[in-house]
Amino acid sequence: MGSLLSYSGLSTKIRAMQHRLIDIPQFQEISQMTSVPQVVAYLKKQPGFEKLWADLDENTLHRGEIEHLLTHTIYQNFTRIYHFSNPKQRTFLALYFKRYEISIMKDCLRKIFDHREATLDLSIFKEFFDRHSQLNISKLTASGTIEEFINNLKETEYYAPLSRILNSPKEQPLLFDYGMALDQYYFAQIWKVKDKLFKNVDLKEMTQAYGRKFDMLNLSWIYRSKKYYQMSHAEIYALLIPVRFKLHKEEITALVEANDMDEFGKLLAHTYYGRTLDGMTPENLENEYNYVLRSILEVEARRNPHSVAIIYSYLYHKEHEVDRLTTAVECVRYGVPPQETMEHIMKN
Repeated sequence: MGSLLSYSGLSTKIRAMQHRLIDIPQFQEISQMTSVPQVVAYLKKQPGFEKLWADLDENTLHRGEIEHLLTHTIYQNFTRIYHFSNPKQRTFLALYFKRYEISIMKDCLRKIFDHREATLDLSIFKEFFDRHSQLNISKLTASGTIEEFINNLKETEYYAPLSRILNSPKEQPLLFDYGMALDQYYFAQIWKVKDKLFKNVDLKEMTQAYGRKFDMLNLSWIYRSKKYYQMSHAEIYALLIPVRFKLHKEEITALVEANDMDEFGKLLAHTYYGRTLDGMTPENLENEYNYVLRSILEVEARRNPHSVAIIYSYLYHKEHEVDRLTTAVECVRYGVPPQETMEHIMKN
């Protein structure tokens, strides 16, 4: 009864927000459009965008602004849920929010490594991050070197993992190294604190969702490292999230040290995921990862609508809506045929 009472209002709010997400028939309409302003004008009329984008002039927006505006709708909806949540629910949202901080930091790191002279303009997100985050967006976006960037994180939890990369024996760490350090820190933190933050159904759902997510990410990273980058065993082990859920240590070792992709495929087939997912192959690991996470969240949100699963499920689908819309805008911009546009959209 306690869970029902604490989640009933929020569940109602989120269900209403879910109905405003762009669906497949709407994406099919978008794929038929011939210009980006036409897409923006269409979105301005949709319930999930009309209030947020009412004052925009679709004819003056450039590509980067549209991408930022789409991302901003994620943050605006996150804030709506946060304001409607009780302290217990905000515990999960605070943990989930770190993925947004990491996304912003990766944007700043890309600017530094690309040697872009212009300051990265993320001012549209400043109010949101000032309210929810310890990050100083203005300082981070203005950072011109990796040393300056990391120094501007000194009062945050991200300073330590990035400093270790900066001061590591490796010669000139790459953007990839810093990005992986942030991801690994975030994932390890989730697994470390989940038992303290959640109880009962919420703990079970978080363990299922994140445990399978981390397993599938590790499988994907092992595959990509071996297939495309010919990385050493030690380099692959260094990439992996230090969490095992349905994968055994011996299975991970065998996959990392497989002699070739044929052997990798045979070993994969004998893992929990190879046995339970129909038609799973090394080549479709990324698609299976999306399928596994989406299925878990949808099933748990239906089974336990008065739990943290409904928050996680909504945010997951909202982020994928933005990914798909970003893809759709790019396809329309370059005149990609509608059928091909839908193929690209459905891959997200």
